Amino acid sequence: MMAVFVLIHGGGSTSWDWHVVKPILEAAGHGVIAVDLPIEDKDAMLEDYVAAATTKVADAPHTIVVGHSLGGFTAPLVCDELHSDGLVYLSAMIPMPGETFGEWWTNTGHDSETIPEEPYFNLVPEDLAQQATDRERDQQGAWMSGPWPGRHPDVPTLSILCRDDQFFPPSFMRRQVRERLGIEPVEIPGGHYATLSHPDAVAGALTDFAQQIAGGK
Repeated sequence: MMAVFVLIHGGGSTSWDWHVVKPILEAAGHGVIAVDLPIEDKDAMLEDYVAAATTKVADAPHTIVVGHSLGGFTAPLVCDELHSDGLVYLSAMIPMPGETFGEWWTNTGHDSETIPEEPYFNLVPEDLAQQATDRERDQQGAWMSGPWPGRHPDVPTLSILCRDDQFFPPSFMRRQVRERLGIEPVEIPGGHYATLSHPDAVAGALTDFAQQIAGGK
C-alpha cells in the first residue's frame, strides 16, 4: 500500500519547503500533496488552515499528515479531519489541548534554551537558503492567541528529530516528544530545515514510517 503524504509547512513558509523531498517520495511510489496555508490572513483560525489542506487533498486515500515546525499546530487537526493513517511531527511544535501558541514556549521550556541569532538554515546550501528567505511570508492568524482546539489523534505517530537543529535543539526535542507524545523520536541528520539540507533523510524516515503502518494493517 502506497501512502499519500500531506505536507504542512511551518510558520512564515510555503509549500516550496518540500520541493526537494517531494520527488524522492514520488520516486518511491508515494503520493505527495504539499499545502499552502492562509498564514497572512490576520483573521484566520486553525479551522481555515484545516480547510485549506482538506480541500486540496479531497478524497485521497491512505493519507499520512506531516507537520513541520509551527505546522505541528495544524497537522493533528488535518489528520483528524481526514481520518488519516498516520501523523508525523518533523522538527515540530507539539501542542497540548487548550494550550496557546504563546504558552507553548514556556510550558515546554523552550524559552530557557540558548538559541543562536540565525538558527533556521544551518547546513542548507546557500542558494536554497536564499530562495527560502525570498519566499518568506508574514505569519499572522487570530488563532495564535487562542487555545489549541485539538487533540493528539489515536493513530500511529512519528516524531522526527533533526540532530543539527539549532532552533529546536535535540535535547529539547527529545524531552518534548517524550513528555507530550510518550514516544521516542527518530533521529536524522540536518538542521531545522532538513527538508532542504537532508531531503533524503527526511524522505527515508517518512517512507519507513509508511511501511510500518502498511505492515500493521
